[in-house]
Amino acid sequence: MLSSKLLTLVLVVQPGRVLLGMKKRGFGAGKWNGFGGKVQPGETIEDAARRELEEESGLTVDALDKIGNIKFEFVGETQLLDVHVFRADTYNGEPTESDEMRPQWFERDKIPFSQMWADDILWFPLMLQKKKFVGYFKFQGHDVILSHTLEEVEEL
Repeated sequence: MLSSKLLTLVLVVQPGRVLLGMKKRGFGAGKWNGFGGKVQPGETIEDAARRELEEESGLTVDALDKIGNIKFEFVGETQLLDVHVFRADTYNGEPTESDEMRPQWFERDKIPFSQMWADDILWFPLMLQKKKFVGYFKFQGHDVILSHTLEEVEEL
């Protein structure tokens, strides 16, 4: 039986571009990703998403739109990662490098999928179109998807 670990992921989207961060250390180091992390005890999922975005990019947001929920299983690991995905279309501040992430804007047609998690190329189009989705990805290591499901939903 897998235990579940609650995580957040925030994608800051502007007309024609998206903000990603190069992960400098820890899980997913060397990959471009959105901003996020663990939900702390006593914290709501949305509060955790806001905190992680600010810690990793220096940005604050007034509104977060919950856009997806993806569960990740890694062969040989005992924890299922339960990732709540948010989209922010407005933000306050300027993206600033942190110990963990180096933010950079990417044009929509130049998103570096080859340097991101393998699942991103599958669900990013839904997120960019503001379509809500749920998914499940089973990975062998950090680069190979063994199986997955992904569907658009009305509500999360």
